[in-house]
Amino acid sequence: MRILVVGASGTIGKRVAQALEPKHEIVRAGRNGADVSVDITSPESITEMYEKTGAVDAVINASGGANFKAVPDLTPELNEKGIESKLKGQVNLVLLGQGYVNDGGSFTLTTGIMMDDPIPLGASAAMANGGVKAFVKAAAIEIPRGIRINCVSPNVVQESWEKLGDFFAGFNPVPADRVARAYVKSVEGAQTGQNYEVY
Repeated sequence: MRILVVGASGTIGKRVAQALEPKHEIVRAGRNGADVSVDITSPESITEMYEKTGAVDAVINASGGANFKAVPDLTPELNEKGIESKLKGQVNLVLLGQGYVNDGGSFTLTTGIMMDDPIPLGASAAMANGGVKAFVKAAAIEIPRGIRINCVSPNVVQESWEKLGDFFAGFNPVPADRVARAYVKSVEGAQTGQNYEVY
């Protein structure tokens, strides 16, 4: 398969590309250090990416961000990052990419543990994750041509623990390699409308 990995230079995206590379052709996309550049907050940039890559068999997104703020400090402007990047960015990868994914192909998006196991300062990210999960479940019954769509909900990964561990008190981090296997399952398997939890 020819697989487009968006966010391929990130901690999870890098492991996903490595896990799939032995059997598939990987096209890496991201803000830098990639085969093709993309800013998922820009529909124009997403469209340009697809025009450059052409047809693919699968699209994986391992990018998207949100601001970590307590609700009393979370302004509409700060909340917008999660909406524009983590939520709309991922949804737009699907809406604008449908015509570039071959029959029987797939989309795999990324949610996260915070929507089911909340943490302080995580409301904005949880909101975006929950929106993506709901979109995937509903879109799965309508995407044409046998195209499947799933999402992966990772726990905080061990490789990011030094940087993010203070946000996730009491959590048990998981290796990025184990998270990557859920993306492989989504791409190479047959299920659709799923949210694969890696906890």
